[in-house]
Amino acid sequence: MTGRAAAGSAGTDPGFDEATAPLRAELLAHCYRMSGSASDAEDLVQETYLRAWKAFHRFEGRSSVRTWMYTIATNVCLTAATARRVLPVGLGGEPANPLEPVAPSTEILWLQPLPDRALGDPGEAAVAREGIGLAMVAALQVLPAKQRAALILRDVLQFSAAETADALATSVASANSALQRARASIGDGAGRDGRRATELSAHEREVWDEFCAAFERHDIDGVVRILAADATWEMPPIPGWYRGAEQIGELSRTQCPAQVAGDLRMIPTVCNGLPAAAMYLRDGDVWLPFQLDVLTFSDGALTHVSAFLDPAELFALAGLPVELR
Repeated sequence: MTGRAAAGSAGTDPGFDEATAPLRAELLAHCYRMSGSASDAEDLVQETYLRAWKAFHRFEGRSSVRTWMYTIATNVCLTAATARRVLPVGLGGEPANPLEPVAPSTEILWLQPLPDRALGDPGEAAVAREGIGLAMVAALQVLPAKQRAALILRDVLQFSAAETADALATSVASANSALQRARASIGDGAGRDGRRATELSAHEREVWDEFCAAFERHDIDGVVRILAADATWEMPPIPGWYRGAEQIGELSRTQCPAQVAGDLRMIPTVCNGLPAAAMYLRDGDVWLPFQLDVLTFSDGALTHVSAFLDPAELFALAGLPVELR
């Protein structure tokens, strides 16, 4: 049963469903901020609703239902906490050589994007999207789980110190200490996200469109022209990352399996509130999911692309077709 199903049919108590179902989108976003994984977040939301349903008869209203649900979700996430998820640029090191063969790493837990479609209708998504930019979530993953929770509850969700302490089952002093350590560790690392898809200028929307069109034409020179000169490109689960429009062009020419116009088809979408593109690769008479590109626009320029390979699960969360014909 998915988190959405749990929200709507965890039990037969209509009071529970009425009180908690509208919170699903923001709880999914919360679990995603905590875990860095769209697929794990779905499972964590399911567990949250199951625990809440079992305990709903004991809910006495001493806090709001929303605060109570966030407390349960936070503890579910803390219990399930694993090693932090990263993006290739977060591994450090020098940019990779685009002429060298690429190989995925299965030993690293990779950060995933969160398709906006997974958050439900546009109104729910608008509420839940706060604080889920890709760079923001990557920065959060650097923190220990309790510090991460304290920062999210206080700075993203605007919980009070007392509510945060209750959610973390600790004292106010301890919760405040975790918050201060988190703020000191993260610094301005949470402020590097690009412009949201809903805020793009007309020029940026043209670049987004041309990004898709150039790949469909197999026009690598066209891709290079629309990238910022010092743009960066990463492709989890490939651990290397690349810097410079010309280097990215060379990577596409030498490493991408697409060879001619029509090998790729692109569908614009939105992930983490950011402009994105679903890339499909020709396989005989059909086109199958190949990668999900999340785009960062800064000062009107396309400055970074996170291209997530093996994206079938992410395509499903985004409501995208399993194949194109």
